[in-house]
Amino acid sequence: MNAAYLTIALPKGRIGKDAIERLASLGIKSVVKTASRKLVFFDEIQRIRYIFVKASDVVTYVSEGVSDLGIVGKDNILEEDRHVYEIKDLGFGKCDFAIAGFPGTTLYQKDTVLKVATKYPNVARAHFLKKRQPIHIIPLQGSVELGPIIGLSDVIVDIVETGNTLKANGLEILEPLMALSARLIVNPASYRFKHERIKAVMALLEERTENND
Repeated sequence: MNAAYLTIALPKGRIGKDAIERLASLGIKSVVKTASRKLVFFDEIQRIRYIFVKASDVVTYVSEGVSDLGIVGKDNILEEDRHVYEIKDLGFGKCDFAIAGFPGTTLYQKDTVLKVATKYPNVARAHFLKKRQPIHIIPLQGSVELGPIIGLSDVIVDIVETGNTLKANGLEILEPLMALSARLIVNPASYRFKHERIKAVMALLEERTENND
């Protein structure tokens, strides 16, 4: 490895914890203290810098070149829509994008504006545009399930893991959109100039994935 650091952006939360397990072969556990409030950790031996950021910001850090690599959910990649290379499906953090609402809710009526509550306005807008369904986006950052319950929206577009929260609130999946999982992304310039180091990280991740299957 050359003298320059390789920077890897990791999301806070569950995917970040899973990412640490997948990066164990790099010695990450010896330098990253999960109980610490620190956001940046340096591995002086491997010459790797780990930065912990909000999941929705991982794509930004990588696209802007502040980070060479990032591990993040496919939902964030789609919503941010920035210029990064998606180079590996890591196979964990699995969930689905779905449209949900009360049973029997009609999704597609060309003469009606559908009210959609979501944390993912770009994803929702792109889907309904393809369907030529007029919508009014209601951006929410909290529990989007409240949208239909209190009459704020007709439906929601959100990620769904077990569906238990929907069921507990009288909602159901009206239309599944796509399967999601954690992905490894890379800055295009880094992929060119740090290719060998990035290939080495990918190889370790592939080895770890095979061992977990």
